[in-house]
Amino acid sequence: MKNIAVIGAGTMGNGIAHTFAQSGFKVHLIDISETSLKKGIDTISKNLDRMVAKEKISEVEKVATLDNITTSISITEGVKNVDLVIEAATENMPLKLKIFKQLDEVCHSNTILATNTSSISITQIAAVTSRPDQVIGMHFMNPVPIMKLVEIIRGYNTSDEVTTTIMNLSKTLGKVPTEVNDYPGFVANRILMPMINEAIETLFNGVAGVSEIDTVMKLGMAHPMGPLQLADFIGLDVCLSILNVMYDGFKNPKYAPCPLLINMVHAGKLGVKSGEGFYDYSESKKAEVVAKQFLK
Repeated sequence: MKNIAVIGAGTMGNGIAHTFAQSGFKVHLIDISETSLKKGIDTISKNLDRMVAKEKISEVEKVATLDNITTSISITEGVKNVDLVIEAATENMPLKLKIFKQLDEVCHSNTILATNTSSISITQIAAVTSRPDQVIGMHFMNPVPIMKLVEIIRGYNTSDEVTTTIMNLSKTLGKVPTEVNDYPGFVANRILMPMINEAIETLFNGVAGVSEIDTVMKLGMAHPMGPLQLADFIGLDVCLSILNVMYDGFKNPKYAPCPLLINMVHAGKLGVKSGEGFYDYSESKKAEVVAKQFLK
């Protein structure tokens, strides 16, 4: 397995492309937007520059990594003769179903189809294809080149052979693959998102302020960043989407998103990517300044 296609040049997509390319795979990065593709390649180049500066890789390795990546705005052209496709498009069910239906039609019959979804049913995605046994989840963590975990999600019909292949492939990337079954939120987000939601509820109920909540979790629970800062980093819209998937899937009120989270998303306060969430990122990407609406 040497030829990989990645659909989506956003944060996760370019991170996945970077990781495979640095490991010697030929990567076809696909996005409907030329602008997104250029931005994705620029991000990969800047991240590689940081690695060179820290002497983690050489300039030669940087050039080789970039040479391993080609771009395309056409799915049909981009997935020709690839062994594996990893979809990393927006966390939107209708869009993913549309993409996988097209992939099933244009990919070679032996091509494995994977999705980087963080919460959407692998079984439901696989059902729109004629190869449900070859559909699997590969949930990478952000930032992909650094984080070791890959959550490998088996759909109802995913074969043992495909699961073993993807587990072994993940290890060749220097990752630690962990196999889980297909239920809303899988393991990572089934545990993480209720914690983030509870932190937002704690703020909403006036128990403590933004920095106080994050300080308790960082110093008391040894978390590298607090749950509100993490929510900003993930994107509040993404958090809301995942919580809605779990709420719809389980019909359990413990997964119902906090009204504050819903209002912030509606107001466009999405975290780092919009410049403001629980923290203000207008001057720095670091969560150092609490957003004005949460100042006492």
